[in-house]
Amino acid sequence: MFCTKCGNMAPEGARFCRTCGQPLEGAAASAADIPPLTPVLETAAGPPIEASVPVSAPPVTAPPMGSYAPPMAPAAIILPAPYAGFWLRVVAYLIDGAIMGVVFGAIIAIAFATVGAGFFRGLARSNVYDRPVNPMFPAAMLGVIFVLLPITIVVTWLYFASMESSERQGTLGKMALGLFVTDMHGKRISFARASGRFFAKFITGLIPFFIGYIMAGFTEKKQALHDMIAGCLVLKKV
Repeated sequence: MFCTKCGNMAPEGARFCRTCGQPLEGAAASAADIPPLTPVLETAAGPPIEASVPVSAPPVTAPPMGSYAPPMAPAAIILPAPYAGFWLRVVAYLIDGAIMGVVFGAIIAIAFATVGAGFFRGLARSNVYDRPVNPMFPAAMLGVIFVLLPITIVVTWLYFASMESSERQGTLGKMALGLFVTDMHGKRISFARASGRFFAKFITGLIPFFIGYIMAGFTEKKQALHDMIAGCLVLKKV
C-alpha cells in the first residue's frame, strides 16, 4: 500500500503513513486514532528538536518603596568643649612643673636627712680642693642615676596618668585653667591611654626646638605630637 500524498510504501493494515501521517485509503481513521502532532523546530546547528511549552517563571516583583535605605554617613563628632589653646597649655604645664618641683624637693630633703649633710659636704670638698676623690663619690653618682632618676620618672608618670584618667580628667595645673584631657570622641581616657600619652612625651622631647610641643599651636585639633600618638585631645571648659 502506497501513500497518496508522499508516495512512500506503508505496511498492510496501517491506517496512517509513517512518514507524513496522511490517512491511507481504505483505512478507517477516527479522531482517537490520530496521533498528536508535536511541533518541530528546525535548528541550524543540529537535528530537529521538539518544542516544549515554556514553564512560566515566577514574576519578579520590585521591593516596596521605603524597604531599602542607603547607608547613612557617619555622624559628626560633637565635642563637649572647644580645643584648648597653646598658651593655656603652657601655663598649665608650668603650674604642674612647680608642683612637681616641690615634690622632688621634698624627696631630696628626705635623702639629705637620711644620709646626712656631712656626707654631701665631704663629697663637694674632695673635688674643690683637689683632694683624693672620696671613694663614695662614684657610688653617690650611681645612686642619683639609678635610684633618684627612676623615682622621679615614676612619680611624674603616676601624677599625670592618674590625674588625667580620673574624674577630673586633668592635672592640678589643667584644672586651675579649666582644661581637661579626653579621647578623640570627647570621652574620659583610661589609665593605660593616659600612661601612653605621658611616655609619648619622651618622643615629643626628642624633636629639636620643641616643635613637638609647638604643634599644639597650629594643628587642626590643637594637638601636640604626644596627643596624636595617644589619640587624645585637650579641651577647655566653657
